[in-house]
Amino acid sequence: MPDYAVQLLGGFELRSEGRVVRTTPAAQRLLAFVATRMRKTSRTAVAQALWPDAPEARAAANLRSTLWRLRGGHATGPISSTAYGLELGPGTSVDVHALHATAEGLSRGTEVIVLDPGVLSEDVLPEWGEEWLLATREWFRQVRLHALEALCVRHCREGRFGEGLEAGLAAVACEPLRESAHRVVVQAHVAEGNTAEAVRQYRLYRRLLREELGLTPSARFSEMIAGLGVADTAR
Repeated sequence: MPDYAVQLLGGFELRSEGRVVRTTPAAQRLLAFVATRMRKTSRTAVAQALWPDAPEARAAANLRSTLWRLRGGHATGPISSTAYGLELGPGTSVDVHALHATAEGLSRGTEVIVLDPGVLSEDVLPEWGEEWLLATREWFRQVRLHALEALCVRHCREGRFGEGLEAGLAAVACEPLRESAHRVVVQAHVAEGNTAEAVRQYRLYRRLLREELGLTPSARFSEMIAGLGVADTAR
């Protein structure tokens, strides 16, 4: 049974044994749909989601045909199909799930591999307009932000301040109003001994938050800056 690797970040690609597998648009949509579900999904639900305008019998026939093409002459394919529904086959890996596992390892401090922030810059199938992708995109946005923040902390803890700031600022660029992203950048500046840069980052965030939402930074963030012993007189 061949192994399969599904790429969803930046665009769709299916590989088997290291080689790109040519797939029809319908097969791509089917595989992407199953790959973005967290549990086994019934064949009826999959058929209705992918062929919403087709009669039920036609949608079911389309699903059977697409599954057959995905197998490509093998006894099985990247999708495991049973009477209970569809799910990824045991030999199928997906890039977003692998990155999620790495991000969780970084957050727990157990992951040894250090990610390149550029790996996290891609969105999930950015050119696709399917509504069923919206939840996955939001989920991966949170995965990306937590991974970048964890990378920033890990790099700074190990004395790689440049790499830490790169990861922290990438998180700020992804979500400029996210306080935790600005906090890790401030912590990176403090760890490197750049107190003025830390205060500058805090003031930048405070101004942005006030202009965009009419809010102020949390007490936790303000106390962090106050603890630096710098008089904050900026209005």
